[in-house]
Amino acid sequence: MINRRQLMLGASLLALTPSMALAQAKNAAEVAVEAAKKFAGTEISIVWEAGLQSLDPLNYSGPKWEKLTGIKVKVVEVPTDQMFTKIMQDFRSGAGAYDALNVIPSWMPDLVKAGALEPLDAMVDQFGYRDELQDIAAAYRDNQMKVGDKIYGFPDDGDVMLLYYRKDIFEDPKMMEEFKAKHGYDLAPPKDWKQFSEIGQFITDKMAPKTYGAGFFRAAPYPQYMYQERFRMEGGKFFDAETMKSTVNSDVGVKVLQDMLADNKFMPPGVEQWNFVDNLANFLQGATAMTISWPPYGRWAAGYGSGEEALNWVPKTQVAGKVGYSINPLGRPELGVGFALSVSSASKNKEAAYLFIQWLNSKQTSLERVQLPYTLRDPFRTSHYESAEYRKLWPDAGAYLDTIKLSGEKGLLDLSMLQQDKYDEAMSKALSSLFAGTDPKAVADEMAAQFDAITEKVGADKQKEIYQAWAAKPGAYP
Repeated sequence: MINRRQLMLGASLLALTPSMALAQAKNAAEVAVEAAKKFAGTEISIVWEAGLQSLDPLNYSGPKWEKLTGIKVKVVEVPTDQMFTKIMQDFRSGAGAYDALNVIPSWMPDLVKAGALEPLDAMVDQFGYRDELQDIAAAYRDNQMKVGDKIYGFPDDGDVMLLYYRKDIFEDPKMMEEFKAKHGYDLAPPKDWKQFSEIGQFITDKMAPKTYGAGFFRAAPYPQYMYQERFRMEGGKFFDAETMKSTVNSDVGVKVLQDMLADNKFMPPGVEQWNFVDNLANFLQGATAMTISWPPYGRWAAGYGSGEEALNWVPKTQVAGKVGYSINPLGRPELGVGFALSVSSASKNKEAAYLFIQWLNSKQTSLERVQLPYTLRDPFRTSHYESAEYRKLWPDAGAYLDTIKLSGEKGLLDLSMLQQDKYDEAMSKALSSLFAGTDPKAVADEMAAQFDAITEKVGADKQKEIYQAWAAKPGAYP
């Protein structure tokens, strides 16, 4: 005999839509796979950063998705500095050549205002993904997912700048004793930029030319992210919030440029031309005692992935087991670049594209992806930081994940304005000019002039609204 409780349970199950019932029965990755099977035999395209990043969908996730669902994934590789333009061109032409997108979060206001991104909330609820989004670390979830109150992208890359330092040098008793005698404080990861300079110069004086105190990438475009962090942490503001006149040429702005230039003096000769790979090579080969970069440096310094054919270009590490991880000087590192997964509003396969990015971004699949040694996807979920599997990948992997977690919690957002790519270009050109020998005050004045020209072209009132919304976020200014 059926009792009242059984009748009520049956009625509640009948009330569920098929997708809701499926969502309750399976995790987000499994839901996406099951729902996507109806699109078997079709092809979707996804825009991905050219290079190592694209090896994820080309070699791993794309083929796996096709095997699970029967949907083929076409990977469209685009250089980072061309991605925004290509996405906008496809949208404006109405061609619909792209279905899913990788979007740098600082571009999202521009893309949403243009109408190029599909709002995702309805599909998030339809396919039961909202709960799993809460596992994405707050720094990314709260700042890189929505424009206004709508979801337009899933944060998918835990980009944040970290300080790497040589533990064997910093913990050498003789070095520690001599440094303490000279400067009056312990030799340890620098708490501010004054300590960074003093430590860097001390190590260079003691160990160069075998090992210099520090090294940074200085060639465009990446130094601008380090500039954004340091400028704000020293007290700088990008604009006057009322007039929208740029204030990057304030006294603080000039001082930051002067200090960045001065740091080159205790770095290896030629550092002014170093790119991402030059800086990596020098650190891995033991030529520098400190550097700041994204999380992949930490994995490669430990030797993780050294047998991978795709990483043949990475020099063999000479510092495995000797590298420590720390938060940057002044304690608020840049969440530099990052990627979010979105759906093109011009796509003719929106649901299929959505299901693919839900599966990619899910707790289950993303944990597999951030452990791929040959790509640049970095941990971005609480479950990634806590993963026992990840923490066993090399002896110091736990400390590495703890530092990424802390740095993400403290992280500063990239400036995000309409036509942000133009402001980024202005900062990159300014720093290239600085490192080529132009006077810091002249560099700051020219950068401010370029900022003002961009603002005027877009419209100061439009930019004021965008800037005030960005500046109100907890990671905009310290």
